[in-house]
Amino acid sequence: MCGDRSGPKPSISSATIHQRETGGGTLPTNMGPPAPPVLPATEEAARKTCATKMTAPTAHKRKRKKTTSSSRRPPLVLHRNLDPGPPNRTPPPNVPAPVPPTEDLQRNEVVNTQQMSQLVTCDTKLRDQCKGTPCNRYECPAGCLDATGKVVGTVYYEMQSSVCRAGLHAGVIDNDGGWMDVTRQGRKDFFIKSNKNGVQSLGKYLSANSFTVSRVPVKAITCETTVAPMCSYQRPAKHCPRLYCPRNCLEENPLISRVIGTRIYSDKSSICRAAVHAGVLRNDLGGYIDVMPVDKRKNYIASHQNGISSESLQNPPGGKAFRVFAVI
Repeated sequence: MCGDRSGPKPSISSATIHQRETGGGTLPTNMGPPAPPVLPATEEAARKTCATKMTAPTAHKRKRKKTTSSSRRPPLVLHRNLDPGPPNRTPPPNVPAPVPPTEDLQRNEVVNTQQMSQLVTCDTKLRDQCKGTPCNRYECPAGCLDATGKVVGTVYYEMQSSVCRAGLHAGVIDNDGGWMDVTRQGRKDFFIKSNKNGVQSLGKYLSANSFTVSRVPVKAITCETTVAPMCSYQRPAKHCPRLYCPRNCLEENPLISRVIGTRIYSDKSSICRAAVHAGVLRNDLGGYIDVMPVDKRKNYIASHQNGISSESLQNPPGGKAFRVFAVI
């Protein structure tokens, strides 16, 4: 057994014991010196096995003594109710990160290229052009002096006349073309023929509707200018001049340069800031705009466009309204 360290004991004869006790004496003649004890092969292997089993736990114990508590790995404990914390908002590598709002989005950019002036040809008749549209301002091409559109009348022109050639006859534009204003004048009893500025007009002695032509005046205004001193609301309506706005009216004091309404503005509004709000004028460039007087509104709607917040107004006691148009 591995627990009995004494192991098997060799047998000793009684004579040998007697010799050790007496300190001498002779052994029997028939016996030689005692041979060392011989263990069987199986017992020797068993002893080696026991030695191995005894030394292995001892080495293991020594090794564990060298292990400190600080070097031990703590046991893994799972908690189901732990707060996962804020989610990982970092987008995957293959997905672009969201773009922050740009200045254009914050300004609610609006662009309006509608023009008040109508582009016509050299042969366009006012009678055909004025059906269902306001007859205010026209843009004529170059080269109308050589066109064949007829002109009836002098100063007052019959509605079947060519708009651009009537402008050439009256001298408000030249053969390079350009802009001119047209005003309807009602019926006239007759029309006089004449030859002016290279255009021969015809006469007519029958009553018919008429119109007159005039140059487009241009005025430079400030960011605070309102529409009242620029446009007359008399009947028949007169034309507002073409206006030139400076740059950077967006930075003006909104309490002084007010904008009231959306698309249609109160006549108390700053013309240039209303033009920026409507999108017909760029704040960093300035430039030309056209203004059209219209009847006042019972309700003006507020909005935020192009960096300008307009005001709302309901049932104003007086005043008129206007629209702004791009000049391209």
